[in-house]
Order: sequence, then C-alpha cells, then structure tokens
Amino acid sequence: MQTFAQVFYLYPVKLTERLEKLPTIKEIAKQLKISASTVSRALHDHPSIGLRTKMRVKELAKELNYEPNQTAIFFQQRKTFTIGVILPDLSEAFFSSAISGIEDFASDHKYTVLLGQSHNDEQREKQIIETMKNHRVDGLLISISKNTSSFDHFEMLRKYNIPVVFFDRIPDLPDFHTVSCNMVSGTIQAINFLIGKGHRVIGMINGPEKLPASKDRLAGYREALKKNRLKYDPSLVISTPLTTESIHAAMDDFIHAKRKPTAIVAFNDYVALDAVQYARKKKLKINKDICFVSYANLPISHYTAFPPLASVEQFPYQQGQQAMEILLKLLNGSNEANGNGKFQKVVLESELVIHSGL
Repeated sequence: MQTFAQVFYLYPVKLTERLEKLPTIKEIAKQLKISASTVSRALHDHPSIGLRTKMRVKELAKELNYEPNQTAIFFQQRKTFTIGVILPDLSEAFFSSAISGIEDFASDHKYTVLLGQSHNDEQREKQIIETMKNHRVDGLLISISKNTSSFDHFEMLRKYNIPVVFFDRIPDLPDFHTVSCNMVSGTIQAINFLIGKGHRVIGMINGPEKLPASKDRLAGYREALKKNRLKYDPSLVISTPLTTESIHAAMDDFIHAKRKPTAIVAFNDYVALDAVQYARKKKLKINKDICFVSYANLPISHYTAFPPLASVEQFPYQQGQQAMEILLKLLNGSNEANGNGKFQKVVLESELVIHSGL
C-alpha cells in the first residue's frame, strides 16, 4: 500500500536521472541489429518470433537490467493498475482491517492501492478525489466522511468513467455499488441481548443524524423495542458528532435524566470506551449501575478493564475484500458486477459477539 507522499513526491530530479539511464527497447534492438518491434514481440513471447531470437533478446535485456516502460504499457492498455481508497481515519482498527482486505485482493490481481484519509472532513474528501482523478486511478473504493452532506463529488466521477464502490459508511443513493453490514439486525440482536439481561430502560449514543449508519442503528433500536412491547422514548437516543466531548455530554444527560438508562448501546467500541470513562468518573459501577453494548468488535476491547458486554461484528476485512472484488469486475467489464444492469447492494449479516466472562 502506498500513500500520496510515497508515490507522488519522490525526489523528481533523481527519478528523472534514473529514467534517463534505463535501457530501452531501441537500445536492445540497436545492439542486436534487429527492429524494435521484433524486440518487443520477443519480450512478449510472440509466436512469430523464433526461439533463438527470443533467447538473444531476453539475455541482453537481463544483462542491461531492462525494465518495461510502465507508462507506455498503461497508455496502451488504458489502465494504471492503481486503485484509490478513501476512508475516514486509518488509525481506527476497523479501517485498518478493511484496508488489509482490499490490499490482499488487489495484490492478488496485480493492482496497487493508493490511500487517502478524509479525517471526516468533506472538503478534504473532495480534494483527495480530485487528486486521485488527476493521477488516473482506475477506480475508487470509498467509505464516506461522517460529515459528508453533498454527494456531487462522487457523481462527478461518472464523467471520467471512474467506477466507484462504497463500503461500510455508504451514502443513501440508489445508483452506486455498495458493500455494508446489516446494522438494523445487529442492533436488534444487541437490544434483545440487553432485554434478556433484564434491562428495560436502554439508551443509545448514536452518530450524526444524517449518517446512514446512524439511521440504521436507530431503525433497529426502534424495531427491537416494538417487538419486545417496550415504548420508544426519543429522549433515550442522543445523536452526537462522535467526539469525546459530545459523548461525555450525552452520558451526563443520561445520568441526570428522569428515566436513567441501565444500559446503553454505543455507536462503536471507541464511543463505548469514552462513555465508560465518563461513567467511572461519576462513580458509577460498570456492568452493575450501567452496562454497555457497542459495534465493531475491535481487538482493543479485549485489553480494557471494562469492555462492553457485547459488540456487533461488522466484518471489515470481508467488506473491503468484497468491495475490491466488485470494483475489479467493473474494471474488467463483467456483467456480473453490474447485477444484470442493476447496482449491487451487498449486505453482510452482522453478528453479536458476547464477551466471555462478563
């Protein structure tokens, strides 16, 4: 995996000098006193070239440390064999795992991955898309910023025939390929689990209201309460920008509410950790006075003193892998990727992972 800094800002003077010293097909042809086209065909094992000529060409190419001109190959095939990936923040274990799935599949198919982080900034997201477009990536895999409110910069890519597949944080748009995890069913599992533990007043620390992932969590929350014949109380759901300060504020609201929740469903494991931190600061006993369930099932949860009782597994590696598979099918013109003329909406089934010993 390569970042912009690694790929595009590599000492231009030294790189130019190196390119000038690289042997060319013309140089091999001149030394062997044959045509450049013959050299090219010999290097590509064309059946019209005899074995003796092929061996002479390949031996001299090896001796001169000849390397194919990738720029010429890209121009001929109209591909750069690079895939752009834009995600909110690589420091999150979830996205690191998704990148591993993307890169493993890409590497198996001889593609290079270029990475950009939006850091949940819509303008930065737009800038990265523009840069990747200008550097001729073949396609894009995107997990949108939590603050993205306009999707024009994605629509613009159609004019340049750059296919896009969204994963995890996907926009609520019908005409794009997406890979996501079923957060509605995952939330229903989480609420059912807490009700089974005897909880009847369950709060939710959700993400931004406009984020599709937040809407799915809320839908699952309401559906689970309805199925269990519990009344929905909007005061028990607090939308936040997912900052530490906003999570602490949400916890403070819950602690001082008339109907104090005995359990809270947190937007993800990081939110749960912030919420636990605040609860302990207020002298609440975790898993006695208040319990938590979250999403993502990140490895970090297993190394904390007070992990959530359970976490909804969202399978980031598989999401990344499937998004990459769809994108490669699109690049190869496969009708299968288009779902018989329709945009693919792959939804992986989530799974509630109960943490043992709690």
